[in-house]
Amino acid sequence: MSRAAAETDVSTAPAFTVDGEPLAFVPGQTLAAALVASGRVAWRTTRGGQRPRGVFCGIGVCYDCLVTVDGRRGQRACLVRARPGMAVTTGEGDDD
Repeated sequence: MSRAAAETDVSTAPAFTVDGEPLAFVPGQTLAAALVASGRVAWRTTRGGQRPRGVFCGIGVCYDCLVTVDGRRGQRACLVRARPGMAVTTGEGDDD
């Protein structure tokens, strides 16, 4: 099997959960990269106006990609490397 095929084989890929659902990732990916690779471009809304937010700057400056990781709120998904078994929750209120 080619390396590319091995990297996309979700049956053997490591995974974390997002809002209770498993999400496979490639080792070394950030949470934001794994979310975008799965097709999720927005995973929270702003408190004012309910506008969708996801990864924007990708370097931890803008705080648009906030998630809760293993109970720790306000984590920047673009800076947190995905690890097997992590519990990630998304949505409104991650910026409190």
